[in-house]
Amino acid sequence: MSDSPSFIYFAAPPLPYFLESGETLYEAGDRHPSRQHLGMFDWLIVESGCLHIGEEEAQWSLSGGQSLILLPDNYHYAIQSCTERTRFYWIHFQAVGEWLQSEQAHGTLDQESHAARFKTTPYSLTLRKQWTLPYPEQAYQLARKLNRSGGERQSNAFWSRQQTFEELLRIMDLRQNDLYASPVVTLAEKAETFLKAHYRSQVTSQMMTEALNFHYNYITRCMKQVYGMTPSEYLTAYRIEQAKLLLLKTEWPIAVVAEQVGYESAPYFTYSFSKKAGISPAKFRKQYMK
Repeated sequence: MSDSPSFIYFAAPPLPYFLESGETLYEAGDRHPSRQHLGMFDWLIVESGCLHIGEEEAQWSLSGGQSLILLPDNYHYAIQSCTERTRFYWIHFQAVGEWLQSEQAHGTLDQESHAARFKTTPYSLTLRKQWTLPYPEQAYQLARKLNRSGGERQSNAFWSRQQTFEELLRIMDLRQNDLYASPVVTLAEKAETFLKAHYRSQVTSQMMTEALNFHYNYITRCMKQVYGMTPSEYLTAYRIEQAKLLLLKTEWPIAVVAEQVGYESAPYFTYSFSKKAGISPAKFRKQYMK
């Protein structure tokens, strides 16, 4: 069994999307096939028995109630044949956005490149690569539902499968599970919520310290670990994001836009916007006008 826990982070939206699923029953003596360059994630959820499988240098023996996510381009193989009847579900899925496997409990995705590509600050969906499921029966039920939907009309199956898959992602997301929620992530999310609620105001370190009941330096470390940005950097990025929306949706003067997103000085807003976006606010607006 691989000892060091690994985490897989997905920047969303867009969420990973479902491709296909199935259920496999191995008798004693059967073994999982070896594959490489599969080109998609392979999610295994074992219901009973024991599945012996490896990926590159790591190896696992998965018993009932355990899951494993194999990466798209890695080599995976059977360590040994099953010694007992083993039933498991498999789900193939893919991700359009950035993803990362890390041994760190707070892997940092590239927030800025995602925001530039998808026009929104990403949520970091956090899955354990290998996990003993806290609610295995719920995972089995969703896996069975995915398989049953294969018999529906394609127009129905497309939507029902994706919705079911997203529900499975939700219950597996560590950030949604209070039993596994990290204090670092929890504080970082509270800080993010505070910044989004007060971005129109002049936010200070003292304000954040008093509102969150933690020293500002600790808040900064937590946000840096989770979002890859300090509170000040996150606030600037969010203000610029909101400014872009106002530049596109309104005809307000640049000075008014600056004031609406928390800048007292229009010239400083223009400087910050240009530095962050690589173009001035006026030119940004103009490129979308006829």
